[in-house]
Amino acid sequence: MKDIARRFPENPLLSPIDLKASEEGLQIICLLNPGVFQFKGKTWLIVRVAENAVQKEGSIFFPVLNELGKTEIVELPSEHPELITTDPRVIKYMGLDYLTTLSHLRLLCTDDGIHFYEPQGYPPLFGNGMLQAFGIEDCRVTLLEDKYYLTFTAVSGNGVGVGMRTTTDWKTFQSHGMILPPHNKDCAIFEEKINGLYYCLHRPSSVDIGGNFIWLAESPDGVHWGNHKCIIKTRLDNWDSQRVGAGAAPIKTDKGWLEIYHGANKEHQYCLGAFLLDLNDPSKVIARTGDPIMKPTEPYELSGFFGNVVFTNGHVVDGDTITIYYGASDEFVCGAKFSIKEIFEKLGV
Repeated sequence: MKDIARRFPENPLLSPIDLKASEEGLQIICLLNPGVFQFKGKTWLIVRVAENAVQKEGSIFFPVLNELGKTEIVELPSEHPELITTDPRVIKYMGLDYLTTLSHLRLLCTDDGIHFYEPQGYPPLFGNGMLQAFGIEDCRVTLLEDKYYLTFTAVSGNGVGVGMRTTTDWKTFQSHGMILPPHNKDCAIFEEKINGLYYCLHRPSSVDIGGNFIWLAESPDGVHWGNHKCIIKTRLDNWDSQRVGAGAAPIKTDKGWLEIYHGANKEHQYCLGAFLLDLNDPSKVIARTGDPIMKPTEPYELSGFFGNVVFTNGHVVDGDTITIYYGASDEFVCGAKFSIKEIFEKLGV
């Protein structure tokens, strides 16, 4: 079945060769899953840039951040019997997990929605401290009451949680530490308070009881979160049977809060779907698409660092049109457009 995404003919919009590595000795392997926002009359991306060290025969090298925020290169013997490298994203060594790449966030903007460049004076964002030693990833951006909220995945040997920074000018940032502890990710804050409270979607995980489900939380101040409720679960033998996670901030419509989310199956194929939440009580799910609204079909979505993936956590809304910027195959940044009306038809509302 054909999906309803209208992909940009210029895709991929960004590839690893389009940006320079953050420092000598590193190379960019992937560009992934940008957050999207409007600022100074332009559309901006905050792109996840994944780097690793130049490899040499007989060893495996990968970067981590030390306590001072400086990059260090770890070397492991490639033939060690307790080294497992079957997943291109993760190294398992003597019972411990490491990432093959170190991610930071890079700011780019565009004048036409297609061609992006790095403006001067807007430095990249790097991990900071022990809980971000393996990098920061997949930033979602919410503009709420003249302040931008950046929620991102903070990765370290202690686990994977949600970090947050806020800014008004994209040059200075206030860090709020880890707002949701491991294991958690895919946090998207609503762009409007509901009954005086902040709301967010997030995705805690359990390997024993439960699963990779989407939850809702509320907050009096946007920093401290509670009253958590599970609202979207995986579906057996479906395209989202293995895990689900929120995309960007939900879109307010006259029918409810519209959320574009990702789902994956046991074959690790990532597709996009949609669900609709009640405007006054977002814990109530009004509708959810049965089939994906977007699935990997193009060569740049089927083949890459980790193929068969479309994944978004950023969009721009203009009337009936949603322009999403998405990661393809964990390597490229691409663009596509959706009609809200067509999504509503898929939702049956």
